[in-house]
Amino acid sequence: MTDLMKKPLSGIVPPLVTPLLDNETVDIESLERLIEHLIAGGVHGLFVLGTTGEEQSLSYKVRETMIRESCRINAGRLPILVCITDTSIVESIKLANVAKECGADGLVSAPPYYFATGQPELAQFYEELVPQLPLPVFLYNMPSHVKVSFAPATVARLAKMPQVVGLKDSSANAVYFQSVMYAVRKVNPNFAMFCGPEEITGELVLMGADGGVNGGANMFPELYVAMYNAAKAHDIDTLVSLQQRIMQISSTIYTVGNHGSSYLKGLKCACQQLGIINNDFVASPFYKFEQPERDKITLALAKLKME
Repeated sequence: MTDLMKKPLSGIVPPLVTPLLDNETVDIESLERLIEHLIAGGVHGLFVLGTTGEEQSLSYKVRETMIRESCRINAGRLPILVCITDTSIVESIKLANVAKECGADGLVSAPPYYFATGQPELAQFYEELVPQLPLPVFLYNMPSHVKVSFAPATVARLAKMPQVVGLKDSSANAVYFQSVMYAVRKVNPNFAMFCGPEEITGELVLMGADGGVNGGANMFPELYVAMYNAAKAHDIDTLVSLQQRIMQISSTIYTVGNHGSSYLKGLKCACQQLGIINNDFVASPFYKFEQPERDKITLALAKLKME
């Protein structure tokens, strides 16, 4: 295990898609292929049960299977983060204990959803939760899904806790990201800042972010690792070139369909067509693409290979 309280995490930490046979069954064969694909692609860690991993659509049994099998397959080669977001503090703690038992290195937690908390309530919740967790914790800012955003002052307050080691921000708001980074690094210079949206990860790494939790790395890990390396080296010409590829992925693979689920369906469909997973089954309430949408993904992948 990696001690994230002593050595901050950095680099590309893909949020794994969850390969499924149906709503109750993880496709273990596909999960093994996916993890080996990511490790071979040079990624710096693995993030299990994030938004891209459909955590909130999965039963606790399936979540536990994903944790156990991912840790088994990884076998200590990379740091593993496990998302424990839930409406119940008790269930979050249970998942955290499973993660610890299986050998994970850290936890990720977005605010409880359904009941929207005020900032003082949010801080109090984490001040109650964190001491009961067995591993270091990354806060997860996902306002589009949980209705609550961590205020920069709240992150700075929580960053004083030694066990809170970083933030994964999926707000797609670069001003917010910079505001949090400015606030927390006065309190904790080693606090890790990760960007979710791949469209802005490169520029934020240029400005001091520690890395990206980028869904596209499920498909093309080498591309996202190269983007991170170019940004860290301040190699602007290379970064601009790689960013064009990333924007091509974003504007084609993720935009097929007419609903908010298009990103997830497109990513899973592309992973299936690339031979990374066997089946692009999407957990309910969503459903995988029909043939017209699948054909668009096939065309988008063909253009990516040609250019």
